[in-house]
Amino acid sequence: MTTVLITGCSTGFGRETAAHFLERGWSVVATMRDPSASTLPASDRLRVLPLDVTDADSIAAATAAAGAIDVLVNNAGVGWLNAVEGTPMATMRRVFETNLFATVAMMQAVLPGMRARRSGAIVNIGSSTTLKPMPLLSIYRASKAAVNALTESAALELAEFGIRARVVLPGAAPTTRFGDTARAEIAANGGFPDAYAGFVRQTMEGMQHHAASGAVTTAQDVAQAVFRAATDPDCPMVLPAGADAIAWSQGR
Repeated sequence: MTTVLITGCSTGFGRETAAHFLERGWSVVATMRDPSASTLPASDRLRVLPLDVTDADSIAAATAAAGAIDVLVNNAGVGWLNAVEGTPMATMRRVFETNLFATVAMMQAVLPGMRARRSGAIVNIGSSTTLKPMPLLSIYRASKAAVNALTESAALELAEFGIRARVVLPGAAPTTRFGDTARAEIAANGGFPDAYAGFVRQTMEGMQHHAASGAVTTAQDVAQAVFRAATDPDCPMVLPAGADAIAWSQGR
């Protein structure tokens, strides 16, 4: 039975992706910081394991418990919304630690097994913000642009071992908790710089208008894209997920 390990499965894209693979008969290792937070339906093909993707010991324990992994989905990540000037360096390091360095660490943990079996797939979750410049998302966008570059180059390194690497770019998903988490982080780190108040207000109004337009991304959109990236050898290297992400990828 094919096995997928997915990070960040407590809510949102990760939870929906885990459920999507389960519905299609896969063995699923759903990971999250606190397994007691899982709301995934019970299944004899589901294992819920604790994992902090920024902790090397936690990664080692989770991957050892998971056993052979056919597909890795690097979904865990953090959001951030602020101007460059309003972003503490400690926050920037945390964003990159979670969104980029943890992605690399998870890849390094599963690649020896995939390479030995000469098969496997890695799906990294990027962001549609990398498709065009977005104000107040400079730091977050930079972390996700690095994920794109990482995946594209890694795919060339891994092809000779029968391992595929793809990146999925979700659009804005107002129904997930991602935005709420980012807003809480902003408040905890001092908010926006006063000098940017007018610009922030205008930008936030634009984001709210986009969210209300209906042309946004759902968790189901992302789950379907991840499944395609994991199972379709002809899937594009970079796969947008959601109506807005697809439109941006087409220059609309």
